[in-house]
Amino acid sequence: MAMFSSLALLFAVMDRLTKLLAVRYLRELDHSIVIIPDWLKLTYAENLGIAFGVRFIPPQGLLLLTFAISIGVIVYVWKSGNRTNLLVTSFALILGGGVGNLIDRVVLGHVVDFIHVDLYQGMLFGKPVMLWPIFNVADSCITIGACMLILFHDRIFPAGDPKP
Repeated sequence: MAMFSSLALLFAVMDRLTKLLAVRYLRELDHSIVIIPDWLKLTYAENLGIAFGVRFIPPQGLLLLTFAISIGVIVYVWKSGNRTNLLVTSFALILGGGVGNLIDRVVLGHVVDFIHVDLYQGMLFGKPVMLWPIFNVADSCITIGACMLILFHDRIFPAGDPKP
């Protein structure tokens, strides 16, 4: 549990520090900071919803849902006898990212996003669209952790292992 807790804390702190930098240096800018022309830039955004800005429940409900999922991850890892590096790392990424976004929701009422991968911007059916949303370190952690669970499922949860 110590490695799991340490990693989750590390990921949450990384997320929080990068968001503090984004608030300090990007919020007041009227433009993005280009890192790789026509592909990657830093753009300050505030997100009241979840991925792609989708709002399917009120902010208080989203806050409770994020908290419940975080508790569920902690309980699962705690009760699981599985302490493989893959399981611990994938769930620590998910928890650290969830806690990072949870802190934003509690403190700010929204999530700070700033990583802007500009894959496509254009018009679709007469409306402006972006192919990929602006995101943050927490979103990256959650996505990487979930992908690890999918890609390495057979190694993380070998057949015949008892479930908690």
